[in-house]
Amino acid sequence: MTQEKNRKSNRLKDYDYSRNGYYFVTICIKDRQELFGTVENNQMILNDLGKIAEKCWIDLPNHYMNCALDEFTIMPNHIHGIVVIDNELLTNYVVTGFKPVTTKNHSLSEIIRGFKTFSSRCINELNLPLLFRWQRSFYDHIIRNEKSLEKIREYVVYNPLKWELDRNNTENLFM
Repeated sequence: MTQEKNRKSNRLKDYDYSRNGYYFVTICIKDRQELFGTVENNQMILNDLGKIAEKCWIDLPNHYMNCALDEFTIMPNHIHGIVVIDNELLTNYVVTGFKPVTTKNHSLSEIIRGFKTFSSRCINELNLPLLFRWQRSFYDHIIRNEKSLEKIREYVVYNPLKWELDRNNTENLFM
């Protein structure tokens, strides 16, 4: 049996991730390479790769009509963000022209897969001496109430302040 078949799913069993809701996600760069910039004086300073990732993240609602974005932060080797899936956005979308527009209820996994694909392609088009890759899968948490949403927003916004203690900081791997 291959490792792929033994792989445990990170998603909640039998939950429809295309349902309206707020979802907290963390997406890491493969091998935790710190490629998006540095944290200086408790503030994230994005480099060119970080700016590409940011642009691709912000662009997601232009590709997935049922997607909106809440707070997010890009760290040296990962992204934290709150994705809002709102299928009512599809009914408010006005179609003009002759081409039909897909009004599919995209799932969280489809949206994140799209982000990883768009951002990887843009970064790798720079022809750097490395092949940029995201870590497989991603972490998600379904936000179920306003109190949890506020705590997660605070965590996301203040994440650069805690970089020295962050478990994704490669300097902390052997502590």
